[in-house]
Amino acid sequence: MFSITVKLMKKSARMLIPAGIAILIGTAFIAATFLFGNAMNDSLARQTTAQLGGANYVISVDSSESLNEQERNGIYTRTVNDFQLDRIRATEGVKDVRVESSSSVTVANGDKHASSYAITTAAQRDLLPVSIIQGDQPVDSNEIALTKSVADQLGVKVGDSVTVNSRTAQAVASTGYGSAGNDTAADSGMTVRVVGITEDPNGAYAYYGGASVLSDNVITAMNGIDDFGKLNVYLVYLDIDDADQPSADATVKQIDKLLPKHFTVQSRAAMEEESIKSVSKGDTSITTIFLLSFGILAMLVAALVIANTFQVLVAQRRRTLALLRTIGANKGQLYVSVLFEAGLLGLIASMLGVGLGIGLMAALCQSGLMKATGMTMRLVLSWPAFVVPIAFGIAMTVIASLGSARSATAVTPLEALRPIELNDTRRAGKIRAILAGLLVLVGIGLAAFSAWQMNEKIAGHDSLADKQYPMVLLAAIAGCALIFLGLVLSATFWLPVLMRGVGALVAFAGPSAKVAHANIQKNPRRVAATGAALLIGVTLVSTIATGAASAKQTMNEALTTRYSVDMIAAGADMTSKQADEVAKIKGIKDSIYAPTRMMSMKDANGKDLNVLIVGVDGVDALRKVVRADLSGVTISGDSVLMPKYSAATGKDIPLGKSVTFTSDVSGSQTGTADAAASDTENDGGQSDGVQTLTLAPQKVDYRRISANYAAVAFVDAGHFTNGDVKANGHIMLMRIDAESAGTTLNDVFTNVQNAFSASADIDVSGPVAERTQWETMINGMMALLVGLIAVAVLIALVGVANTLSLSVIERTRESATLRAIGMTRGQLRRSLAVEALLLSLVSGVVGVVLGTLFGWLGSYMVFSLYGDTVFPFEWTTNGAVLGVAALAALLASVAPARRAVKTPPVEALAEA
Repeated sequence: MFSITVKLMKKSARMLIPAGIAILIGTAFIAATFLFGNAMNDSLARQTTAQLGGANYVISVDSSESLNEQERNGIYTRTVNDFQLDRIRATEGVKDVRVESSSSVTVANGDKHASSYAITTAAQRDLLPVSIIQGDQPVDSNEIALTKSVADQLGVKVGDSVTVNSRTAQAVASTGYGSAGNDTAADSGMTVRVVGITEDPNGAYAYYGGASVLSDNVITAMNGIDDFGKLNVYLVYLDIDDADQPSADATVKQIDKLLPKHFTVQSRAAMEEESIKSVSKGDTSITTIFLLSFGILAMLVAALVIANTFQVLVAQRRRTLALLRTIGANKGQLYVSVLFEAGLLGLIASMLGVGLGIGLMAALCQSGLMKATGMTMRLVLSWPAFVVPIAFGIAMTVIASLGSARSATAVTPLEALRPIELNDTRRAGKIRAILAGLLVLVGIGLAAFSAWQMNEKIAGHDSLADKQYPMVLLAAIAGCALIFLGLVLSATFWLPVLMRGVGALVAFAGPSAKVAHANIQKNPRRVAATGAALLIGVTLVSTIATGAASAKQTMNEALTTRYSVDMIAAGADMTSKQADEVAKIKGIKDSIYAPTRMMSMKDANGKDLNVLIVGVDGVDALRKVVRADLSGVTISGDSVLMPKYSAATGKDIPLGKSVTFTSDVSGSQTGTADAAASDTENDGGQSDGVQTLTLAPQKVDYRRISANYAAVAFVDAGHFTNGDVKANGHIMLMRIDAESAGTTLNDVFTNVQNAFSASADIDVSGPVAERTQWETMINGMMALLVGLIAVAVLIALVGVANTLSLSVIERTRESATLRAIGMTRGQLRRSLAVEALLLSLVSGVVGVVLGTLFGWLGSYMVFSLYGDTVFPFEWTTNGAVLGVAALAALLASVAPARRAVKTPPVEALAEA
């Protein structure tokens, strides 16, 4: 019987190919998912290993101990002195020791500045996590090995001197705490000699673009202290001679005795394993589980295609099966024969799918596309990448063929003498209809309840969403899932009816459309299965696209109402020349460059408030960049323009008839020594070096000029020029009109950042910046999810091609009769094209409607917390999905149409 089954498969190979392609795509996705997870874990392990450099052991916190809060806090107060490094270095078997400490620093060469991530040095170059490609690592005091990118940016080479500084060192210098001396960074920074150039070939610090290496005294100063022994440390890397493992174990035991409480020596391999487990669950990472869910979805859609294929195969072979029954085959043999055919198809297609998955993953690793994310990936094979997709592919194929196998057992020997009737006229069961109806009703109830509770929360009424928001959100998700499941289960009822209605309208287009309309009605079950497969993919794509569009527009509206200025740049070292260059950037409509100083005041209730004072040349200049009603407002030497609401609390700022501003060192804008120095001077004859300014306030409702300050107040610029207030920074307020300038917000934001890149202390922010970051994140997530779901859509479109192919085979006699009575080849081709378009577009439109509604509900449940939710219809993505579906449907109709028109009518009638 098995040999007969194989022969039958060979005869029907053309029909099995579309089903095999569906299995191949699904299993390739699953195999690639496992390989992607392997590559990520391998990259993580290598990245962790790279940060250890050449160390094979690490002194770290003992993770096996349960620590209370006091003990945990004590761990982070440990210093270099606590680890007795001299005694560890003297221990037999220890080659080298390096403490782990780092700092973000600013490196300057003349008027050029660059930011760099800096780490501690080591006696032996091999223990460093970065490579020294020129010169040597720092050994003596006041030395640095710069990353190649920073050295190129500053135009320095080995032997040159640069100045390094850090925010921590600046803060210490400005407060006057700590001892000064040669080893402590003053406000102007430390002058150090470049002794080497580094590269980060293993991606240990890929996020920072590599790491510079500092000598001990410099890393100490950058952390704001004056003694290397007082440096906080909780990781120490060791290079231990492990040629003889018993000797290495003995060395580890000796070192353990020297360590502070709650610390232990851990092998490199053990630390690597822990780092992988920290982002994994068992042996499967969260990312792998996430991607696998889409692989399983793809296989479920493929199952619909497979079920269609075997349904027609069994129907077409009814006469053959009846003849087998006549010569002695029993029902069990026919049942096993169908399952064996399905299993063999699943095995072959799954093996090809695994091969394709490996090839795709190998291409991804070789392309270097993942380097942009900071990961260097390589192909890592594992048994799950082979076994799971093949087993799943076989299982899904066999399960999808069970219904057809049961149909095969119902064939009687007498059917060998009857005409073949391939059309499936069975009616869907009442139980399915009742179950599907209940699912839809329960789903609508859950969705409506969730939306109602959310509306009550927004209105300020007592709501379950106040106390149990996750539960309400979960109810909304469950409601959508139940509605969708109910519609898919009941697709055999409503989808053929819908297609019949649309087809009736299309039938007026001519004979080809009328034939297509009639053909679709002949097998409603297969039409429903094919439509449901496409419905799943399109609905998910539309849901994600709608949610992403709603997220961007809602957040844009929220940011617009919460900010009155599109973009600001602020910093102590901003120059007018830089501001002039920025003002010329494409997309910047208007701008103001103004001096600033952080000052403090008391409101009418006596509460302290830190305010950024900005000097402007009158209110007319301010109107160009600030979105607020400034009618009737004046900014003179006696007045100050104040915001109505605090950016920190959102509450009204109570003010009297006058307000007094006082300079505040600790609350200065920059926290640098410039601020401290300016506050210790006696400016404008004011006593004790304290600057005060008393003005009459005018309150206007403008919002969050800068998110960094509770309030931003505008005064006449004359206060800065006559000495009333001494500026310790500058701010640039910008109004953006990217659309009129023919550019994008992202480009404007990037160009402004680049223009200020030479200054170390300038921060670019505002709603444009936040909007750009938000849209980048949303677009990235959307691209990933749509790309994953596109696999399911692709398989569904393969199902459309499969359905057409099977329909052509079923209708061999019918097509021949139509040709015999005068239907042209072109008309026959057009009828199949119309049939394909009806299948894809009707299912696609329903999917778009469902996806849009689901996306709106999800957006309302999530984004109404941040502002008034926008309910967009994503014309671009939905139109693209429908366009792709239509184009693919037309392409899918080409091969079946060619088969239909190539067969002569006489031969077709004979075959039938």
